Amino acid sequence: MGWVTSTDLARIHFVEWGNPRGEPILFLHGLGTDNIGWAMQRRAFGSDYRCVAVDNRGSGRSDKPEGPYSLEQLALDAVQVLDKLGIDSAHVIGASMGGALAQIIAVRHADRVRSLTLACTACSLRRWREELFDGWMEIIREEGMREFAVHNLEWIFGPRSFRRLYPVAVVLGPYLLRAPEHGFLGQVEALRHVDPEIAELLSNVSAPTLVITGSQDILTPVSDAEEIAERIAHSELVIIRGAAHGFMVEQAKLFNQVVKDFVDRQCLSASAERRGRPVDDVVGGRPKSGGPGSVG
Repeated sequence: MGWVTSTDLARIHFVEWGNPRGEPILFLHGLGTDNIGWAMQRRAFGSDYRCVAVDNRGSGRSDKPEGPYSLEQLALDAVQVLDKLGIDSAHVIGASMGGALAQIIAVRHADRVRSLTLACTACSLRRWREELFDGWMEIIREEGMREFAVHNLEWIFGPRSFRRLYPVAVVLGPYLLRAPEHGFLGQVEALRHVDPEIAELLSNVSAPTLVITGSQDILTPVSDAEEIAERIAHSELVIIRGAAHGFMVEQAKLFNQVVKDFVDRQCLSASAERRGRPVDDVVGGRPKSGGPGSVG
């Protein structure tokens, strides 16, 4: 683990695990959580890759200054972690709000991205989501973080998993959302003020891109993933049947399989290009299909 001092002197915490000789992966988590949100990915990716997960400012062990925050600043915090570790570029995997940060890094710092995985995320705020965020902020201010965590689990898990996991989630939810009230609100405000230019610039993203979502995600529905995939012309779109917003936990095995396969293919492709071999000889010539892939 370690810390880096960001441009505004906030201390940003990160953790490392995995194969120190492997290609680096930067994990960016979602709203209110911290690096523990990637617990189900540690073993799957750590065997082959040098893994780095950042605690976004406002959560985890990073500083939690009073807001407002901006997504641009949170993305820059992550880039400065790469600088601290001497990592020129990495495979970037972002989920939910972390996916929004990953998009900013791909647009503003394109040379730092070897491949891009955007999970359960969006590139547009949409009016209904803005109203939802306003409601969340009101609940937190009036009732506190614990009540918010307990009563908003349906946004994270699909109906079947929600019924099965609810007794455990009621206990663990407040633990997983460990951000203090002002830190969480600062992150929500950052989401509410996302720069619409980022979506317009996604067409410039040149890194190999995987867009992955769950068919039952109601916070960032399939239409959000489809919009991103349409904007990034060379992207792959995968929809996991029956999964919801928290599918990194809910269907961790399948999520890990799909995402690691994608990252593995990008590593093999880059290695083949460096050796001057035809890429199809190495990765099996898997062209992008005309529509989304569906697994599960």
